[in-house]
Amino acid sequence: MQSRFGTFLTRVVSTLEPVFLQLTQPSRHSLALAIAADLPRSKSELIAENALLRQQLIVLHRQIKKPRFTPSDRLWRVLLAARVQRWKDTLLLLKPETLLRWHRKGFRLFWTFKSRKRGGRPKLSIETINLIQQMAKENLLWGAERIRGELLKLNLKVATTTLQKYIRLTRPDRTPSQTWSVFLNNHAKDVWACDFLPVIDLFFRQRHLFFIVELASRRIV
Repeated sequence: MQSRFGTFLTRVVSTLEPVFLQLTQPSRHSLALAIAADLPRSKSELIAENALLRQQLIVLHRQIKKPRFTPSDRLWRVLLAARVQRWKDTLLLLKPETLLRWHRKGFRLFWTFKSRKRGGRPKLSIETINLIQQMAKENLLWGAERIRGELLKLNLKVATTTLQKYIRLTRPDRTPSQTWSVFLNNHAKDVWACDFLPVIDLFFRQRHLFFIVELASRRIV
């Protein structure tokens, strides 16, 4: 009885072994399936296979002058290069400058998508513009905030920067007693400038840096 069971088990294992080897064989058409199939393999086997593939790429590089890459090929190479410290040494079919050019092109496409027009503030009507200019002309001591407050009483919401633009057009002869450049020259030692600096990382994620500089010495605080 045990001999029959052992024979049956041997036949089942011999039948399933080719199927298992076929399922765990690295895929030639899908990078994701190939990575999944490599997970249970040993490190020594992966190193040997990597050397074998690299040698084939060296032979291929001798014969093909300019290989063609699809958009998905370019995307995978940019993303995988970010995970390899010595990524320049792993490039056999293209130059490092080519990969960097692909990354810059992807950055431009991403930034074009991020900065696309999504509407904005509605334009002011001619009546509202004429009212702003009339208030600025008849009330020379009123600033942008005072005019904005008067407009709010009429249920008209206008941004302060917009009001300042039309006030300057209405009062072109009014100049400040001290220009901004003169003020900075007089108080540069006591003034710091700060701003948020947007940065896009390799995976197109937006980051912000809070940047402070001393105006007199140009020293980064």
